Amino acid sequence: MWKRIYKNRLTSADEAVKNIKSGDRVVIGHACSEPTKLVKAMIDNKEQYEDVEIVHMVAMGKSEYTKPEMRGHFRHNALFVGGSTREAVNQNRADYTPSFFYEIPRLFTDNYLPVDVALIQVSTPDEHGYCSYGLSNDYTKPASECARLVIAEVNDKMPRTLGDNFIHVSNMDYIVENSTELIELNAPKIGDIERAIGENCAALIDDGSTLQLGIGAIPDAVLLFLKDKRDLGIHSEMFSDGVVDLVEAGVITNRNKTIHKGKMVVTFMMGTRRLYNFIDNNPSVELYPVDYVNNPVIIAQNYKMISINSCLEVDLMGQISSESIGLNQFSGTGGQVDYVRGASMAKDGKSIIAIPSTARKGKTSRIVPFLNKGSAVTTSRNDVHYIVTEYGIADLRGKTLRGRAKALINIAHPNFRDELKDEFAKRFK
Repeated sequence: MWKRIYKNRLTSADEAVKNIKSGDRVVIGHACSEPTKLVKAMIDNKEQYEDVEIVHMVAMGKSEYTKPEMRGHFRHNALFVGGSTREAVNQNRADYTPSFFYEIPRLFTDNYLPVDVALIQVSTPDEHGYCSYGLSNDYTKPASECARLVIAEVNDKMPRTLGDNFIHVSNMDYIVENSTELIELNAPKIGDIERAIGENCAALIDDGSTLQLGIGAIPDAVLLFLKDKRDLGIHSEMFSDGVVDLVEAGVITNRNKTIHKGKMVVTFMMGTRRLYNFIDNNPSVELYPVDYVNNPVIIAQNYKMISINSCLEVDLMGQISSESIGLNQFSGTGGQVDYVRGASMAKDGKSIIAIPSTARKGKTSRIVPFLNKGSAVTTSRNDVHYIVTEYGIADLRGKTLRGRAKALINIAHPNFRDELKDEFAKRFK
């Protein structure tokens, strides 16, 4: 039965995207699950569209819909700003919508942002006609479940990942086959500073802890210093290749987890083909929608929950700016606050903001008297627990403003401590 449905709905990318209408809101599958063949076909057919809104979170593709010549055809509404969309957002050719990651599905399901078309990429169907969302469940699955029209790119390179992570072919309106390599995120370079930060973070992680790790050199550096730990678990919005090493070394077992015992729970994946092969049909890895995985109430059920994230700046009160430099949007809120709050509510939980002490090759301090004018506060001073740099650990919980400032100055780069102390003296004379 399902094979007949599949065959009847099979079409070319060009024919499928002709069903997008001017004025539609199009939600594109997230991150490394971006359906590149469908997006290219949409761009190639731009002349048939007016005022199509493209909604996406982390865009890992070319994002050609943000180019100046696309004005009038497409306008991007970013739920997270990345390298390929940043210029367009900051030049007002695209928009940014702030939201906690776990609340993004609600924007679609509760009609704050009604979905006309979902462009998704999935695995080939199993014997029952179900395709896996593969690398990205997050908002992709909820968006496709409430979309007027679902156009699916079925790629035989997409891993079949488990959990609440499937769509039946009968729920796809148009099916386009593809066989191309998935977008990959290569491992970042880890230097001496990142290694020092990783070692400091690892000192806060006990045996039996459950981890949330972000993207980048610092989370990867933390993993390097966990090889002597025992029975760690994963409950995270994502993980990358470094986790595979610790699973194979027997460090990550998930056996002490409070919920989803024995399972690594995530909502999307970014990494290399090695990671994609590891998660393919792997019963120890489960993907669920982000309104579950990143819900602070769910996160808080994990005993010894540890969240590790980064930021752009922290001021002397402990306010965290992770997404903008002044009025220029650099990234987005993402899941940082979801996990800071979830870990803080968990029994024996810890939330960590880990940063190099300087930016711009040592020219500026990331610990500052005041955030840049116009910068968004991502994580409030009331939510912050640990701040970690290569110079040490500052535990801000329960500290006065005076105590917080002292603790942060102690882990700032030595080149900037005098000016921070001058500000301290003015503020607390």
